[in-house]
Amino acid sequence: MAALVETYRGAVYPWHCDHMGHMNVMWYVGKFDEATWSLFARIGLGAAYLREQGRTMAAVDQRLQYKKELFAGDVVEVASGVLEMRDRSIRFFHEMKNAETGDICATSLLVGVHIDSRARKSCPFPDEVRQRGRELVREHHFEFK
Repeated sequence: MAALVETYRGAVYPWHCDHMGHMNVMWYVGKFDEATWSLFARIGLGAAYLREQGRTMAAVDQRLQYKKELFAGDVVEVASGVLEMRDRSIRFFHEMKNAETGDICATSLLVGVHIDSRARKSCPFPDEVRQRGRELVREHHFEFK
C-alpha cells in the first residue's frame, strides 16, 4: 500500500492551548482544514479551479478522533489519503502525528461534495480530478461507530 501524502506541517503555539494546557479542539479542526485544502489542490480542486469554474466544495460529514494530546512546542504533521472518489463526492481522511515521536494524535474522516455554485447543486467532478483522486486511494480502518 502506498504511503499517505503529507498535507500539513506546523507547530503548536501556546495560544493554541486551552486552560488545561493542551491544544484546543478548534486548532485540531483548523489544521485538518488546512490539510484538506492542500489535498484538494493536489487533485486539481485548488482555489483557481474553484473560482474559474464556478465551483465550491461542501463538507457534509466530518468525524474526529483524539488519541494523544499535543502541547505547545510540539511539531505536527498531517498525512492524508482518499478512501473513495465518486462522481460528485470524495471520502477522505487525515492522520495527525507528533512529528518528533511519530505518535498518531488525531484522525479525521470527511466527506465533501462538489457543488455548482451558481445552480447550488452537486455536480460531477471533471474526469482529471476524479482520476487524480483515485490515484490517492489508500486503505484505512477507523474506529468510529
